[in-house]
Amino acid sequence: MGQLIDMTDIRDVLAANIKKFRHDRGWSQAILAEKSGTSPKYIGLLETKNKFPSSKIVHKLASALGVDPTELFYKEIKPSTALTNAKKSAFEDVGDAMSKYLSSYIAKNIKKLTEDKKSQS
Repeated sequence: MGQLIDMTDIRDVLAANIKKFRHDRGWSQAILAEKSGTSPKYIGLLETKNKFPSSKIVHKLASALGVDPTELFYKEIKPSTALTNAKKSAFEDVGDAMSKYLSSYIAKNIKKLTEDKKSQS
């Protein structure tokens, strides 16, 4: 899921999440405002970090967006470089294995086809 944030960047994360969830749904600020019982101007102020919502508004926004209210306060955890490199290595290993298998399979079938043609002659 995500990492709970500290108060120093809570406005940044909340603003980004509201905007992200809204964009994920293809909604304008006006649509989110209508669904949450607020105004487009207020949504704009939240997304630009000029306002901070009450808990009541957080619940209305989360409900309108179809997410748990806590999801508005989580920031995405970027995969660690080690994990990314491990995934890359695993895909390379699978790719190498597939390449070796296909090369062997093709070589066997070419040999068989060649032998079949020779026996037919």
